[in-house]
Amino acid sequence: MAKEESRRNDASVASVDMKLEVVVIPVSDAKRAEQFYRKLGWRQDVTPAGSGVFQFTPHGSACSVQFGKGLTSAAPGSAQKTYLIVSDIEATRNSLVAAGIDVGEIFHITAQGPVSGLDPERGTYRSRALFNDPDGNSWLLQEITTRLPGRIDTGVTSFGSASDLASAMRRAEAAHGEHEKRLGQRDANWSDWYAEYMAAEQSGAELPQ
Repeated sequence: MAKEESRRNDASVASVDMKLEVVVIPVSDAKRAEQFYRKLGWRQDVTPAGSGVFQFTPHGSACSVQFGKGLTSAAPGSAQKTYLIVSDIEATRNSLVAAGIDVGEIFHITAQGPVSGLDPERGTYRSRALFNDPDGNSWLLQEITTRLPGRIDTGVTSFGSASDLASAMRRAEAAHGEHEKRLGQRDANWSDWYAEYMAAEQSGAELPQ
């Protein structure tokens, strides 16, 4: 009886809509942190005047970060390796470095551990790079182009920003070029093929050939 009740409770909780919107990061100097996150190019959101609280939202993200007076008792710099997902890690790193952000070299994950440089096959989830804010809170850039199965609703395709959409279109263009080589002729129905490819890539479904 207890197990049945537990299953009913689990099902009830699973249907509750919850959106992760804000993550608090610990800093020692809010004004210094404000300048750093402005330099990152993140949107600075309006917060109550005189609250001593700052909020920034990365471009294309539904989740924001907050820092400032009285938000957390955690030690400044203790927020480590918070993931920032990007569709092109080389372009992202270059942009950050040009803005004056000290970003570590790109590395990729293998079965033997981290290895310097981009993943040779540009495999999704594998290529990464790290940078820190002035307090030592670290941010981990991770390149994701295709999600693992079950992580995206296959009936819904969306892109968080114009740059994400452009990157997806470039990958579809390259794949479609190989598709036309196999066909031996121009594919007049390229727009439908692009759409199918981009939707399948995002959801982790089998890609069209």
